[in-house]
Amino acid sequence: MKTKVYLLLWILISFVSCATSDEAIEDEEDSNTTSIYFPPITSNTWETTPISELGWDENNLQPLFDFLEEKNTKGFIMLYNGRIVIEQYMNNHTASSNWYWASAGKTLTSALTGIAEEEGLLDTNTKVSDYLGTGWTSAPIEKENLITCKHLLSMSSGLDDSLGDDVSPANLQYIADAGQRWAYHNVYVKLQDVVAQASNQTWSNYFSSKLKDRIGMSGSWIPLGDLSVYWSDTRSMARFGLLTSANGKWEDTQIISSNYISQATNTSQNINDAYGYLWWLNGKTTYHLPTTQFEFSGSLIPNAPSDMYAALGKNDQKIYIVPSKKLVVIRMGEAAEDTNFGLSTFDNDLWAKINLVIN
Repeated sequence: MKTKVYLLLWILISFVSCATSDEAIEDEEDSNTTSIYFPPITSNTWETTPISELGWDENNLQPLFDFLEEKNTKGFIMLYNGRIVIEQYMNNHTASSNWYWASAGKTLTSALTGIAEEEGLLDTNTKVSDYLGTGWTSAPIEKENLITCKHLLSMSSGLDDSLGDDVSPANLQYIADAGQRWAYHNVYVKLQDVVAQASNQTWSNYFSSKLKDRIGMSGSWIPLGDLSVYWSDTRSMARFGLLTSANGKWEDTQIISSNYISQATNTSQNINDAYGYLWWLNGKTTYHLPTTQFEFSGSLIPNAPSDMYAALGKNDQKIYIVPSKKLVVIRMGEAAEDTNFGLSTFDNDLWAKINLVIN
């Protein structure tokens, strides 16, 4: 009889212990989800976290600032869990000054494509000509019809990237079947036309109503030939980085599907492991770079955390997102050294300096 009583007590204790453990795990998950700070969208208020609270090395802070200024930086922000830890402006730039995102703004196009798909306005697996009509390239019709929106997102359209920035039909020529070749190409901008057509709005209006206004960004799209380049202050770039780092959620509102964010920030095709949907991915064993078909061995930015993903723009416009460290890092400015398409030696050098601070 005693044995049965002890057995029942043991089962009851085990049940209570497991239930308590499960509740603790759920509480921890809820805490991790809700602890991200989001600045209000109607004011310039943005909470800060002192470096001392994070245990970072303040002795290496000034060398970081000196390096940034020497390398032509204008705006630099580091967020930890959404709060500002470091915010510096230099080289005649201020918190209210606007600067161009260059190709870092490709990620804005990726985001709006994901929003439009979530709204049921488009399907990224559908061929581009379903939205733009045939003849948007000069490729043979059977080859043009192979190109889907997803091929534009992943830079695998198969169109010739050697013909310059012009994205008129005459300049979009076939070189390989879609999905068979990765090449960094401005043809991605056709996604803006797809979104505009699918939403029956201008690209700028759809962008403002579905993203910009909802997270308190400033800035505007400035036409540059066949492209539009986004200009904003540094904090607006940080807001977008924060939204992405929070898996597309702003406070209690899911603005970009978390599933889409996951797809966008993981390898999108089988040629360039270090490329998602217009996002660059660190920590892969190989990578490709713009203007070359050569495959490089190793990680994109060796000094950066392996789980980092990044928006990289011409002349060193940067959004770095590091999920494991709850970091968003923003850099705006002129080219640190030589003119470049996005990735440069500056990335690795900068992360060497950052690592000395975050220890």
